[in-house]
Amino acid sequence: MTSPYLVPFDGSFRIAGTPIARPPETPEKKDLEKALAAAVKELGELQRRLYEEDRWAVLAVFQALDAAGKDSTIRAVFTGVNPTGCRVSSFKQPSALEVDHDFPWRSTARLPEQGTIEVFNRSYYEEERKEGSFGDGAFSTDQAPLRIRPQ
Repeated sequence: MTSPYLVPFDGSFRIAGTPIARPPETPEKKDLEKALAAAVKELGELQRRLYEEDRWAVLAVFQALDAAGKDSTIRAVFTGVNPTGCRVSSFKQPSALEVDHDFPWRSTARLPEQGTIEVFNRSYYEEERKEGSFGDGAFSTDQAPLRIRPQ
């Protein structure tokens, strides 16, 4: 069975000869927009209940390569929530404060409080994988190493 999403390894693939079309099973754009609007409305209602009950918190982690659409997806999905109960955090170059703490402190300090939503636009895990901080005990930056201390 041949898939339209597989590129042959024999060197015969030519991008110019490839038809550009969405898969036949994909819903129409207007149907997708309606579904997103309904999901955004439901998320807003769920956030209200989350705040009222004040028992749980929600952590949403968006992990993807650069230019994969994380920012626009977060903006589209969370547009219906109350901004006072939702925060988005990115994990980029560690700040001076973060460098003074052990590596997991970066994310632990940003965990959501009860009744709120936190969105990690990427996670510290990616930096850990890139830098190998758990393997060698240091997170290398241009400024200073971030040491891991056993808890």
